[in-house]
Amino acid sequence: MRATTIHAPYDIRVEEVPDPRIQRPGDAVVRVMRSCICGSDLWAYRGEKAVEPGSRIGHEFLGMVMETGSEVTSVKPGQLVVAPFVWSDGVCDYCAEGLTTSCEHGGFWGDPGSDGGQGEAIRVPFADATLVRIPEELAPDTHDGDSRLLDAVLTLSDVMGTGHHAALGAGVRPGATVAVVGDGAVGLCAVLAAKRLGAERIIALGRHEARAAVARKFGATDVVPERGDDAVAVVQELTRGQGAHAVIEAVGTEQSMSTALRIARPGGAVGYVGVPHGSGNALDLRLMFDRNIAVRGGVAPVRTYIPELLPDVLDGTIDPSPVFDMTVDLDGVASGYGAMADRTALKVLIKP
Repeated sequence: MRATTIHAPYDIRVEEVPDPRIQRPGDAVVRVMRSCICGSDLWAYRGEKAVEPGSRIGHEFLGMVMETGSEVTSVKPGQLVVAPFVWSDGVCDYCAEGLTTSCEHGGFWGDPGSDGGQGEAIRVPFADATLVRIPEELAPDTHDGDSRLLDAVLTLSDVMGTGHHAALGAGVRPGATVAVVGDGAVGLCAVLAAKRLGAERIIALGRHEARAAVARKFGATDVVPERGDDAVAVVQELTRGQGAHAVIEAVGTEQSMSTALRIARPGGAVGYVGVPHGSGNALDLRLMFDRNIAVRGGVAPVRTYIPELLPDVLDGTIDPSPVFDMTVDLDGVASGYGAMADRTALKVLIKP
């Protein structure tokens, strides 16, 4: 089969690799129907994260079950499924608590020895605990297949669930004022998550006009293009000098975390999901202490959130699909990486 591999910075290839096969009784093999490129994939692409040359890449996918191991009971061949970006066993103490990303036997797609999502098929460990069924009627080759809806479901594998995780960490509640720092796909999905949870006012911080339009579509009431001190001043003005009840940090830099803390209202909280880079000294503990600001977040256990979010996607309550603004096939994956690295694309959808 064909799959995306990475060999060095800016060296993305689509190569012939061995077909996935059942290795353990709990495995399943899934034919990938949708995958995408994540902002975190760009770390390896830019050389900011070390990789083993020839490693698979990609961690967001959905598709059709082709084969299952002898112990798999929850899915069977021919069914459509979506997978979270981490596989998990579903039975360890962490999984029982809903923290599937800390599963004692879990792992990330694309890790050494595992398949990546940006290919034609993938082996899924712990299929019963990892995969979530979605209606077969969504398949684009059926009479009632809805391609847009399938794209929306794909976001549950990472960005929509991660945005939801940030909103929960920030304590978003009905009537709250929410500020979202970052206008990438996760930040935009956090806007949508905040709206879903009942936020009354949502302030999106970002300076790209096309992304601002998506933010407004998702429920943002205000867009602040300024950065740093200027952004803090504008948010303070918009909130009568009080700040936001809930702040979502979806970038991961020292500046973005500093901004998030400074625009939080006394007694408020920051939910952070931006993968930290260069932010080791970002937490101003004195400011947090003086204002009673809480900070919660981390790697989103999206497997826990999929059952809650999936019905709202299927009935149209939320539609995260506008985060995809470029579509490629496998032959175009390298160009998709280039477009996201150059910021000419927000998030690239891959249809093998």
